[in-house]
Amino acid sequence: MPLSGTFSGWTLILVFVCACVALAKPVGLWLFMLYEGRTTRATRLLAPIERGFYRLAGIDPAREQTWRQYALAMLVFQVVTVLVTYALLRLQGVLPLNPRALPGLAPDLAMNTAISFATNTNWQAYAGEATLSNLSQMLALVPHNFLSAATGIAVAFALFRGFARRETGSVGNFWADMTRITLYLLLPLSLIYALVLVAGGVPQTFASTIEATTLEGAHQTLVVGPIASQEAIKLLGTNGGGFFNANSAHPFENPNALINALQMLSIFAIGVGLTWCFGRAVGDTRQGWAVLAAMMILFVAGAGVLYWQEAGGNPLLHHTGLAGANMEGKELRFGAAASALFAAVTTAASCGAVNAMHDSFTPIGGLIPLFNIELGEIVIGGVGSGIYGFLLFALLAVFIAGLMVGRTPEYVGKKIEGHEVKLAVLAIVVLPLCILGGTAIASITAAGLAGPANRGPHGFTEILYAFASATGNNGSAFGGISANTPFYNGALAVCMWIGRFFVMVPVLAIAGSLARKNVTPASAGSFPTTGPLWIGLLVAVILIVGGLTFLPALALGPIAEQMAMLAGTTF
Repeated sequence: MPLSGTFSGWTLILVFVCACVALAKPVGLWLFMLYEGRTTRATRLLAPIERGFYRLAGIDPAREQTWRQYALAMLVFQVVTVLVTYALLRLQGVLPLNPRALPGLAPDLAMNTAISFATNTNWQAYAGEATLSNLSQMLALVPHNFLSAATGIAVAFALFRGFARRETGSVGNFWADMTRITLYLLLPLSLIYALVLVAGGVPQTFASTIEATTLEGAHQTLVVGPIASQEAIKLLGTNGGGFFNANSAHPFENPNALINALQMLSIFAIGVGLTWCFGRAVGDTRQGWAVLAAMMILFVAGAGVLYWQEAGGNPLLHHTGLAGANMEGKELRFGAAASALFAAVTTAASCGAVNAMHDSFTPIGGLIPLFNIELGEIVIGGVGSGIYGFLLFALLAVFIAGLMVGRTPEYVGKKIEGHEVKLAVLAIVVLPLCILGGTAIASITAAGLAGPANRGPHGFTEILYAFASATGNNGSAFGGISANTPFYNGALAVCMWIGRFFVMVPVLAIAGSLARKNVTPASAGSFPTTGPLWIGLLVAVILIVGGLTFLPALALGPIAEQMAMLAGTTF
């Protein structure tokens, strides 16, 4: 297929990448201030609130924790918030702010939703506007959007400290990190962003519905609610859960092209800032720029292939005389370019927001979002989870480089030994075990096969995408699978929990191990980790590991469907 697409479409991708790179340092400076615990005028203004939280909770923010204490605090906090959310969702029918008298959620759906939002996945096996009350949206879900995002950043900060510190047993204080990230970063950004969204046409109200008259004179009841406040943190925190079932394709969530562009930038903003913050934390900003460069190479490659395929359209339709881009499942107000770019952005980060139906993409177009998730969404990744996931591959890459060329395996001044490599591999293999294992079980059981709406390789891809999205804590779906069943609610909830915390705990263990080591000055025997050679090696290791792991499954799904489509076969 020749290169397709329009000049404006390719320009949109280029401008977006440039804007993301430009955001890295200013956002990184803000994050580095939080990482160090420095005070500014803004922090002094909110400091009484911060101290009040500590007094109420009986926390001493100056008392640092070992990695085990940090991990235990994090896990206990997650379990408590899951139980509280489960109770709120089950009791929704008797709680206030429920003007449509919606009943409480079934046990399996309530459990799935509680775990989904606690793990920053925001997988939704239900239609939000028809299932959740305003109270559930605001009190059960929105707090998780802040707290799960803050948890990811806190774990990233702990890993940064592991690299930056020497001969110490502590990696920070979980409660202090969570409080400062939420109070000084996520809340102010979300407040400002929500006001921008309201000005752009996104509703924010306690009303339940409004009446509208169509151009034909018919009357229509439209569901509204506190949408802008949820949208802001949903995107900034790479959460992705939509107020509406149509998510960011709904005009109340995403009213125009300008807001659409702003939403994509906000998904990446904190992720790119964390790369610069990492470089500053370890005392060499070139390290952060190298990580960002590797991320952007992977992102541009994926976004380019995705747009090329969607702009090229479906050859089966071309043979009937219907030429043009593949617009099935896309909003006309966004077009193929903005829809393809949004899909690449939301799956390169752990954000499940979508403005198009991924189920309707061309086979290779649908492969790119799926492969982004299968890589662990380290291309830019979720807030915090992206950078620490990428650094796991960096540890693996520098170890492999040391074996190949006989150099000392060091990364940012710390010797990388067997203990760290084993932990990194343990965290990396969690995803394929859950994704491929869950897909295998669903593909041979009656309960699993009842979910996909399509036959053949496309139906297999729907199952594969569901388990990839859950394990990768993305939350988007191909859209053609009926997942609100006891089987899928239970299986995907388990995958969400494992995909989140079975990665976080090894990361914290690596942080603790590195913090105990002294810094080793770079020498002639050290492998350089800032230049083009390192960036190329890092990209190659990620693609080889991902390719070897997932290529067989992809061959059964989107690749087989692409071959069938080119041969004129339909299912």
